[in-house]
Amino acid sequence: MLSTTEKSDVMEKIGSRRVFSFADAFKLFEDDDSEMKDYLGGKGAGLAQMTASGVNVPPGLTILTLSCREYSKSLSGSSSGSVKMPEKLMQEVFEELTQIEKQLDRRLGDLEKPLLLSVRSGAKFSMPGMMDTILNLGLNDKTVEALARSTENERFAYDSYRRFIQMYSNVVLGVAKDELEYILEDKKESLGIKYDADLKAADLKDLVKKFETRVKELTGTNFPQDVKEQLTGAIEAVFKSWNNNRAVYYRNLHKIDHNLGTAVNVQSMVFGNFDNDSATGVCFTRNPSTGEKVLYGEYLVKAQGEDVVAGVRTPHKIDKLKEEMPQVYEELLSNVERLEKHYRDMQDIEFTVERGKLYLLQTRTGKRTAACAVKVAVDLCQEGIISEDEALLRVDAGQLNQLLLPSFREEDKRAAKESGRHLATGLNASPGASIGQVVFDPTEAEQLAGKGEKVILVRVETCPDDIHGIVAAQGVITSRGGMTSHAAVVARGMGKPCVAGCEQLKIDMANQQFHVGAKCVKKGDTVSIDGTTGEIFEGAIETHDPAFSGEFSTLLSWADRRRRLLIRTNADTPADAKLAREFGAQGIGLCRTEHMFMSQDRLPVVQTMIMSGNRQDRIVALDKLLPMQKQDFIGIFEAMDGLPVTIRLLDPPLHEFLPDLEGLIEEIATSKARGESGADLKRKEALLQTVESMQESNPMMGLRGCRLGLLYPEITEMQVEAIFEAAIDVAGRGIKVLPEIMIPLVGHVNELKVARQELESVAMTVMKKAGVEIDYKFGTMIEIPRACLTANKIAEHAEFFSFGTNDLTQMTFGYSRDDAEGKFLHRYLDGVDTEDGEKVKILQENPFEVLDFEGVGKLMKMAVEYGQSTKPDIKLGICGEHGGEPQSIAFADSLGLNYVSCSPYRVPVARLAAAQASVLADSGNAGLIKADSR
Repeated sequence: MLSTTEKSDVMEKIGSRRVFSFADAFKLFEDDDSEMKDYLGGKGAGLAQMTASGVNVPPGLTILTLSCREYSKSLSGSSSGSVKMPEKLMQEVFEELTQIEKQLDRRLGDLEKPLLLSVRSGAKFSMPGMMDTILNLGLNDKTVEALARSTENERFAYDSYRRFIQMYSNVVLGVAKDELEYILEDKKESLGIKYDADLKAADLKDLVKKFETRVKELTGTNFPQDVKEQLTGAIEAVFKSWNNNRAVYYRNLHKIDHNLGTAVNVQSMVFGNFDNDSATGVCFTRNPSTGEKVLYGEYLVKAQGEDVVAGVRTPHKIDKLKEEMPQVYEELLSNVERLEKHYRDMQDIEFTVERGKLYLLQTRTGKRTAACAVKVAVDLCQEGIISEDEALLRVDAGQLNQLLLPSFREEDKRAAKESGRHLATGLNASPGASIGQVVFDPTEAEQLAGKGEKVILVRVETCPDDIHGIVAAQGVITSRGGMTSHAAVVARGMGKPCVAGCEQLKIDMANQQFHVGAKCVKKGDTVSIDGTTGEIFEGAIETHDPAFSGEFSTLLSWADRRRRLLIRTNADTPADAKLAREFGAQGIGLCRTEHMFMSQDRLPVVQTMIMSGNRQDRIVALDKLLPMQKQDFIGIFEAMDGLPVTIRLLDPPLHEFLPDLEGLIEEIATSKARGESGADLKRKEALLQTVESMQESNPMMGLRGCRLGLLYPEITEMQVEAIFEAAIDVAGRGIKVLPEIMIPLVGHVNELKVARQELESVAMTVMKKAGVEIDYKFGTMIEIPRACLTANKIAEHAEFFSFGTNDLTQMTFGYSRDDAEGKFLHRYLDGVDTEDGEKVKILQENPFEVLDFEGVGKLMKMAVEYGQSTKPDIKLGICGEHGGEPQSIAFADSLGLNYVSCSPYRVPVARLAAAQASVLADSGNAGLIKADSR
């Protein structure tokens, strides 16, 4: 599907062409990185730039993302669900391929000098492992013999062919991986060998025959021998893989546009599996877990790239290459340093060594943990490579939550080891610590997590199809694979601990258990994993919050200098307030008083108050609550010494403090059936009568918020009395207190006018009695559309507006959040089917997660403008969940709000996001809050 934003000047240069060699692609886009990635994908752009820079890159060609979009559109419009690959496209591919054949003096399908190809996906944004790859394409029963003759290495030729049959059969022909994997494993077992590399030429020849026989049994046709048919099928398979389940899931998870499409890179093969002077590997220019400036990675001798990524064998660390191939190592160091300087960022590089010669196959911006992102950004700035503003934009603000990951104390781990609970140590593939019950199946992990269970996913190795289980799990353990295996890369990106390549674990998938020596750990048993050290323990070890690095503090200090918005927190307890202040909160933007009523020692008093038949009885109950509320506020004021505290008066309907109607009816019926009577039954019947009288058709729009305070003023009067008594108490001890009383759910100016008059009178009485003046404010939460439309009038009686974006979103959309998210919102986000076969997304984002700028945002803008027209210095903020979401923070900055308020653990996120908003606004890109491709 062609995007409406295609640039006409680029399209004019491209014309009808869809295929470009790496060298021609660089010339076409003149090193415009953004344009290159739009059309060539990230991998294609990298290959074009590396080729132009003189790095040794195997020649190849890129099929533009346009072709994938065109193919996907044709496929979705087909009634049969299948379409033929465009003949013109394939003609262009084969024409461009002749230039590569001339350059290498090899030809596809030639029986003397056969050319072999890799076919890989390459979207604009990196999606590791989500789409399909084919290696060794061009081999058949005849060319394999030619390859053996021309290389004088029969074992290598047949090893490449069996790999190709396995890959092609799975990716293009739809044969399950296990079907051929079982044959391979049986062969190794019968020969008494462990590794694929130990198979001899005769063994591999036998495997090829068995593979071809099994493919014919499963598909009804022979394995394709026509090399042009092979290439056409592989390209089509990559196009199709753009919309496979795991790719769609990944894009939804990372909010990547489904209409971008993927480029396809067809590249001449170099062979890391040729001999003992050949190898394949992956390296990062810095450590992707910590950010340390060292070459980090791993490689395998006599292997192909998929062996490293898939975790078929546990690879060597990159340092060992210095011993095994010193010249190659020095050349690699030189090349990676050059690439990092060119891209001005940490690079993730794939390389192959064939017969002692180094080739670079790919470079891309390296995926990283939050700790790494922060350190690399700060280090690059301090090395003079990027500016402070660039450093701020290099870190995904949402990713900072990873830095708040728990860890185990060394003494606790030592005690666990001394008591014999240390099970094994694998590779420390992704940092952090987690505890959970062992689960072997990713779908079961997802199901258990959905019920609130904490699970650790244990696999021999993960593959892209396991992603839903990794998302659900607290952490991941694999017995095979290395630091750049699928499990490691995905877990790091999600901030989940991962222990990979733990070969001590003997996993028995059939019986859902694993053994470590004599110990057996079964499904459901609890384990603790430390992804920072690679250790696995039996049972639970207590976790602890982390300490922040110097780079983290430096980055946030730069953010604080750069941002305009103040950052407050949503906190209902002194502990939360203290924590938020440690994270840099500049006050409390929302203290929800109803949470204080829910504790078990207060709930009976609250229920007595609700059941009271008259004002006087309610006041008696409220008098018992007042000292409790006062103590709550004292603790919060103490924690926030010198900072403002916005306290929302009681907001929910009173029936939320009462038992469930159906449960109460059932309880009374059971008591009567047992013949019970007496005071307890009468109390329950009276409670039932109260619950029934408070039932509402739509409680969200019923008797709650300011309406409750206007009908039962004694409730909110007690709260205001408690607030000011607490304020006077702490002020008398030298603590500076700045209370802001927020009256919720105002839709009409008279509601605020009357409520404020009554409550301010209470405040004045308390202060007069104590002979103490408190600096206070009264304001309202803007959460009803009518309040936005009449904000000029409401501002006459408010000193601040705080946007309650959760309720404002519900009322603007006409959605009940619980019902919407449970019944239809996921379909709106995934896309609904139309008559012409297309999937159309009704919403691009969940409006309860990311603020709806067009609708809710427009109402907020009106409220800001109207409110300031009446009171230019009115204080403005957000206190809904959107206050901690980076894109919504950028919008708040663009509106000119004074602050955002979020949960304590989101405060560092908000500090950075607010700075990013300022940087982007100054550069003319306001609202583009997303960081660079992390």
